Amino acid sequence: MPEGHTLFRLAREQAELFAGRPVHVTSPQGRFDGGAAAVDGRVLDDVTSYGKHLFARFGGDVVHVHLGLYGKYTTGTGTPPPAKGALRMRWEGSGPDGDGVWTDLRGATVCELLTEHEVGTILARLGPDPLRRRSDPTRAHTRIARSRTPIGALLMDQEVLAGVGNVYRAELLFRHRVSPFRLGKDVDAELWARMWADLVRLMKAGVREGGIITTERSDRARKRGRAEPADAHYVYRRTGLPCRICGTEVRTEEMVGRNLFWCPTCQAI
Repeated sequence: MPEGHTLFRLAREQAELFAGRPVHVTSPQGRFDGGAAAVDGRVLDDVTSYGKHLFARFGGDVVHVHLGLYGKYTTGTGTPPPAKGALRMRWEGSGPDGDGVWTDLRGATVCELLTEHEVGTILARLGPDPLRRRSDPTRAHTRIARSRTPIGALLMDQEVLAGVGNVYRAELLFRHRVSPFRLGKDVDAELWARMWADLVRLMKAGVREGGIITTERSDRARKRGRAEPADAHYVYRRTGLPCRICGTEVRTEEMVGRNLFWCPTCQAI
C-alpha cells in the first residue's frame, strides 16, 4: 500500500499538471459516473493529501481517493490511450505549458465525491500526519500512552498516526531499537518525540527522493550517486538475512494483517 510520502507526491504532481484549469473527468468503467459528471469540465482548485487520502477540490465538491493496496495512477502527456479494463477515473486537461495531459486511476479502494463537511469528518478521525506542518505529535502519543496494544500495531492505525505504512513502521522501530511488541503505554513521551522527529525527516526525504531510504549507509551512498536499492532498509523484507548492526537473523511474523520485520536482538523487549 502506498505510504504517505507517495500520496503527498501524487497531490503535488496533480496540482502542478491540472490545477487552475478546466478538467475533463470521466469514468470509463462506470463506477464513478455520477461523481465524474458532477465535476466534468470544472476548474480544479487544488489537490492535497492527508495521510493516505487524496482530496481534489472542484469548488465545493471534492473528489476523494484512497488507493488501498492495489490503487494506482498512470499519468502522461498528449492523447491518452484507449480506455480499457477497470479504469475507474480519467482526467484530461491542458498542462501548464499548454500541452495535453491526462491521468488514469485504477484499482482504488475509494473514489467518491464528497462535500467539504464530509471531508472534515474523514480528517477528524485521522491521527496527525508527519508531512503536515501543523501536525501535533502529542495527539498521537496521547493515544499510544494509554494503550496496551503493541506499538507495531499502533503505528499502522491511521486513527493514531496518518500516512505510516509497513515500511516506515519496520524501519522507524528498528532505528530507535524499539521492539514492535512493546506496549504503547511503555513508549514514553521523550522516546516518542525522538521517533516523531525522525519520522518527519524520513518521510520528507521520501517525498524528495520518491522512495524510502532509511539506512545511513544508503543515505550516504545516495548523496555520492552510488546508492543500491538492496541497501535502503535495515529490516524491511530482509527475513532470514543478518541484521546490519548485530548479525542476528531478521525475523518476520504477521501483525495487523501485514508482515512485520524486526531484529530480535537489537529490538529486544
